[in-house]
Amino acid sequence: MAPPPCRSLGRHCRALDVTLRVAALEGEEDHDATWLFGHVERIDFGRTYEHDEELWSEATLHVPCKYLKVGPDGSRARCRAHGFKGKVPMPRRVAAPRRLGDEWFTIVEKGKPVSRRLEHAPAVRRALPLAPDSNPCATAKCHTSDNRRKAACCRDLQVEVVCSPRQTRLAALLRSRQSPYLCKFEREDERTVLVEMISACAYLKEDGLHCDLHGRKRPDGRPAKPVLCSTWPEKRTGLHPGCAFLNRRLKV
Repeated sequence: MAPPPCRSLGRHCRALDVTLRVAALEGEEDHDATWLFGHVERIDFGRTYEHDEELWSEATLHVPCKYLKVGPDGSRARCRAHGFKGKVPMPRRVAAPRRLGDEWFTIVEKGKPVSRRLEHAPAVRRALPLAPDSNPCATAKCHTSDNRRKAACCRDLQVEVVCSPRQTRLAALLRSRQSPYLCKFEREDERTVLVEMISACAYLKEDGLHCDLHGRKRPDGRPAKPVLCSTWPEKRTGLHPGCAFLNRRLKV
């Protein structure tokens, strides 16, 4: 794979400004957006807007280029693909906490992040996660491809990036990110591509396993925890190594 057609070192060596498809406007977009906007370890989310019956968001993906070589003191850098040398600016990041303390959280309502006090709802049978002695995820040795253990499915995600076949430079920049933090570039349609990222969800508690939205409800009575995080997965292939729900009789 050829390196990106860059002309100098720059901000793109450390981060990429993109537009992401968040959700279809079908009634569950608040849940889908809350889930996506929770993964802020390596993603900054900006302006959101609606277009063609879908919700979109401007975002910055904070994953360096694999060709970037930074000196020991961090002040000088070199591009191993083109030979450029110099300083590479470190993109400024603004803290975007999702757990605000005292039962306050940042969630998404009507396509926009808002702060809400989320109280616990009555216990629901088969809700996730169960008590530690019954929750298979608590003891599963699952891990993401950077070998970090615990709640791999809360740190590894796919994002859909606006990138048409004509946007060849953006495609090359996406393909050249440091793996596994951004990898597996795959064209979804004529408008977007799918990439896989490791960017931990900020709703995880300090133990790195349990979700702090679990058991809470929104002011309108709906569950605060995104729907896709609230059902047990089927025993199927394609899950993380060590996943408690992996079917051992099938090859991954």
